[in-house]
Amino acid sequence: MTDALVEVENLEKFFPVKLPALQRVLMREPPVVHAVDGVSFTLRPGEIFGLVGESGCGKTTVGRTVLRLLEPNGGTIRFEGQDITHAKERDLRAARQAMQIIFQDPHASLNPAMTIGQSIADPLLIHEMAKEPEAKAAALAIMTEVGLSPAEQLYAKYPSDLSGGQKQRAVIARAMILRPKFIVADEPVAMLDMSIRAKILDLILELKNKYGLTYLFITHDLATAKLICDRIAIMYLGRIVEVGDSKEIFREPRHPYTKALLGAVPIPDPDRRRFKTLPKGEVPDAIYPPLGCRFHPRCPVATNTCGWEPRDLLDLLDQRALDEATRVADEGHLVPRDRMHVDGGSLRLRVETGIPRKQIGWLVALVLLSAVVFLGLNLVVGFGMAAAGLLALLGLNVLAQREAAGSGWLNWETQRMHTHVEAILKSAPEPMRAAVRQVVARPGEVAVDFWPSADPGLRDVAGVSVRCVLY
Repeated sequence: MTDALVEVENLEKFFPVKLPALQRVLMREPPVVHAVDGVSFTLRPGEIFGLVGESGCGKTTVGRTVLRLLEPNGGTIRFEGQDITHAKERDLRAARQAMQIIFQDPHASLNPAMTIGQSIADPLLIHEMAKEPEAKAAALAIMTEVGLSPAEQLYAKYPSDLSGGQKQRAVIARAMILRPKFIVADEPVAMLDMSIRAKILDLILELKNKYGLTYLFITHDLATAKLICDRIAIMYLGRIVEVGDSKEIFREPRHPYTKALLGAVPIPDPDRRRFKTLPKGEVPDAIYPPLGCRFHPRCPVATNTCGWEPRDLLDLLDQRALDEATRVADEGHLVPRDRMHVDGGSLRLRVETGIPRKQIGWLVALVLLSAVVFLGLNLVVGFGMAAAGLLALLGLNVLAQREAAGSGWLNWETQRMHTHVEAILKSAPEPMRAAVRQVVARPGEVAVDFWPSADPGLRDVAGVSVRCVLY
């Protein structure tokens, strides 16, 4: 048995990518967005656990999946020791009274057709915990408690009649009316003015102390997390990269991404300067996330064991293409992008031999057009023309391929491309260069093989868990 209120282990939540029906049928594995990929944490009763990260890292998806507002694709969710990972809705009814959420946008989370009082009292009616008069009395009491006063006057108001701060207090009142044990606070002050944020945070802490609440506090603001959270988990691209005591993480951040986030927090002192280490590049694609550590393509201290792969070399070619002279040189020595294929841990560049594809397309179209003309005169002659023309093209293509191999042109072209790939790797970042196991030239193909890599996982470092190969 454990004293944890909420236990999340290897939580996964993927979202399918919208594709045309024909494309979905032809693909062996339709692509998915890896919104949450192997997230684990525990929440002890009465603590505030912060989930921090930039927009799009999966924080909100974690919160909604833990509450079973979204169906998880994998992992385990336990609430008070009960496995609710795939529990049916009727079995979740009792647990939902103890689990509530404060949404980020109070404007969108309130029904514009219901009065504030009706929205707050509605959970009691849904769970059949009170009749109409008792529900109204409870709603008025909780409204007064969260600072919505005069409650009697605001009870009959609609959301459009309230300010942003009042709406967020109404959302908090609606979450509190069932007297929950666990609340997911999804950026509860992000949509509010700076003058209102402190009051809402004070209210959240006051309710926590009064009722012994446990919060999963989701935010992108590290300053807010430092103020309110007991423990903090830093998320990046669907995974937790560092988790530990709030004071310890702020005192000595260990993961490079955590250091970059802390470096971006402004200091309210013009005489003090903070060294900023802004990550280079953009956040990678969540459909095809990087191997190993997902931060390594942007990490300033990456090593050769961080998870480099063929796609990193393709990204390097894209960066080189920003310079016109370099782009022309690369295009003159390398094959087109459609002749570059990722095969596991290798990038294969295949020389095109025989008749070029574009010319074959035009010749096939010409043969078929001629056959259509003869089909109008004689069906047998038309089909014969088409078959003979296509066979002739096939034969010419085979002869051209043999000529390229026999004349030594194929080997010369392969060696030329091999030399240029070696030159590109010499200009690549040293960690990526060290991650390349070998560059092999075969007749008609150059293969760049990378050393295999794996996710380093969370490792305990002086009381803090860090997902980094440096530890």
